[in-house]
Amino acid sequence: MTKLLLSIHVLASILVVGPIAVAASMFPRYARRTAGEDGHSVSATVLLHRICSGYAIVGVAVPVFGIATGAQLGVLTDAWLLTSIVLTTIAAAILALAILPGQESMIESAAAAAADGTGTGDGADTKRAAARLAGLTGVFNLLWAVVVVLMIVRPGSTTGA
Repeated sequence: MTKLLLSIHVLASILVVGPIAVAASMFPRYARRTAGEDGHSVSATVLLHRICSGYAIVGVAVPVFGIATGAQLGVLTDAWLLTSIVLTTIAAAILALAILPGQESMIESAAAAAADGTGTGDGADTKRAAARLAGLTGVFNLLWAVVVVLMIVRPGSTTGA
């Protein structure tokens, strides 16, 4: 049972967190282009946001199967796992409370500007918001990278690495 849980956990991590990391990283680039009223870029931002938000919902499976695996292995109280859980929680909070709402706000601004025909002005606000999203996404991705390293190295673990 442990091998099955671990397999599902690893597959879910790769197939769910990976697309979020890539789509969220690409979003600011296309969002900056919306300042130039590029219809293709607006469509791309909508698609990338849809990927991020859709996969975020499915992403709940990653910690669920991770905790189930940890329970089977008897390592739920190990420092490396607790640290991973905290970092995963922080990454999820950044995604849910900052990245996804930031993406929605940028998409709404671009849609409103296109609807009233005013364009997006000089794009300074768009570029600032895109830079903020890029930074938040970088932190999100870095947190996941640290979690992956902790899962592989498992410092202090008696189960071996």
